[in-house]
Amino acid sequence: MYNSYQIPTNGTSAQDLRTWIELLRREGELIDVKAQVDPFLEITEIVDRTIRTGGPALLFHHPRKSAHPLLINQFGTERRMCLAFGEPNLDAVARKLHEMTSLQPPQNFSEQMRGMGKLRRLLDTQPQLVSKGPCQELVLEPNLDLLPIQHCWPDDPAPFITLPAVITKNPRTGERNLGMYRMQKIDAQTTFMHWQIHKDGATDWRGMSERLDVAVALGCDPITTYLATVPFPRNVDELVIAGYLRGAPLELVKAKTVDLEVPASAEIILEGYITRGELGIEGPFGDHTGYYSAAEPFPVFHLTCMTMRRDAIYPSIIVGLPPAEDAWLGKTTERLFLPMLRMSMPEVVDYDLPVAGAFQHCAIVSVKKAYPGHAKKVIHAIWGMGLLSLIKSVVVVDEFINVHNYEQVFFQVCANVDPKRDILLSEGPLDQLDHSAVLYCYGGKLGIDATHKWTSEGVREWPKRIEMSAEVRNLVDQRWDEYGIGAAAGQDELPPDGIRRGLF
Repeated sequence: MYNSYQIPTNGTSAQDLRTWIELLRREGELIDVKAQVDPFLEITEIVDRTIRTGGPALLFHHPRKSAHPLLINQFGTERRMCLAFGEPNLDAVARKLHEMTSLQPPQNFSEQMRGMGKLRRLLDTQPQLVSKGPCQELVLEPNLDLLPIQHCWPDDPAPFITLPAVITKNPRTGERNLGMYRMQKIDAQTTFMHWQIHKDGATDWRGMSERLDVAVALGCDPITTYLATVPFPRNVDELVIAGYLRGAPLELVKAKTVDLEVPASAEIILEGYITRGELGIEGPFGDHTGYYSAAEPFPVFHLTCMTMRRDAIYPSIIVGLPPAEDAWLGKTTERLFLPMLRMSMPEVVDYDLPVAGAFQHCAIVSVKKAYPGHAKKVIHAIWGMGLLSLIKSVVVVDEFINVHNYEQVFFQVCANVDPKRDILLSEGPLDQLDHSAVLYCYGGKLGIDATHKWTSEGVREWPKRIEMSAEVRNLVDQRWDEYGIGAAAGQDELPPDGIRRGLF
């Protein structure tokens, strides 16, 4: 359902930010901006206009008051996400991840050989600890004033680090966690850490003793940076998955002042700690919902050391009124999780998380109905599955509906829904950023069964859907050029720009 592209690949993806930048440059996907620009609001306006026209990644060489270039919009299109993974389309990335997560005991010799190949690749791409790495070419006293941290929106109270890969360990098990949480700058040595209540970082924070070591990697290879945004189950090590998807192990080096390992090829590492009970008021922040998220108490991150590569490049991202750069980060995660969603619910054909719904307000799911009430079962199952449980509205349609075509979905809702019978009102946990919720992180939920109904579901006989016969369709396909109408009227129902596949 998504586009495919000609992607140059040698079996591995870009192994660090610099090779990624060179790849983007060669592919015509990056513009070097030599003019001096201001991280205070100006870069946001430039990038916002660029994103809305499907424009390139931007490398600002001369951010005001900083010697470090700023990279932004690296993930801003579907093609750039495919380039990051070295795959022709996002479903190919999903299949690769599914291979890793679905290893089963082989049933025959052929399966045994394929399974051994997958297992070998998994073992060969485990993270590797090395004695030194480029990320520690310079070891500095912490000084965030050196970095071109963006002040993104007018009512933000301070600059925010917006693309950090935050590394912690589970205080009880020692398992590593990689996540992405915005960091509001307080001064040159401290920030807030925006650990939302439902996220793994917040779980580590709640389970900590007196001190929790934290490392922040800025400017990793694109796959590692992307994986920091993905809501994997609690026991999954994102850095293991990074190696598998990269096609090469991720090298790690011991941090200088905290008991953590960090990506050796990262551009910048911030080391430090969080003290139990130390909170401050973070925000408001112009968020991906299109509104400012509220000012709330969050923990304080104290820097103990800052290391970096020579001539380090600072990565950033802006979010705001959709669509923004995070749109294709979210759509990639949507594709990656489809095989895993089907493992729990085999009846699911496809699903879509609309960008306009901020990936937390709405899900559209197509299913193969097998019994009365099946659609409502799927709605409840979505509300009980990981972070999908925070979805506010779920729409279920039949298997033959393209969930990425919103006009088609809206037609099914208008045509097939009796509000008294097919609307399910419930309540439960909601995303912490949902300002519409009546209570904090809790509120109403809406389920819509837009499937064709069966008589066994207590309805009168359902009418037949209008469709042209296959014989006549084939005839017209064969004779189309004779009609002289041109290509446009004979195209697929989705426009070539793909807008209705999931961006608005």
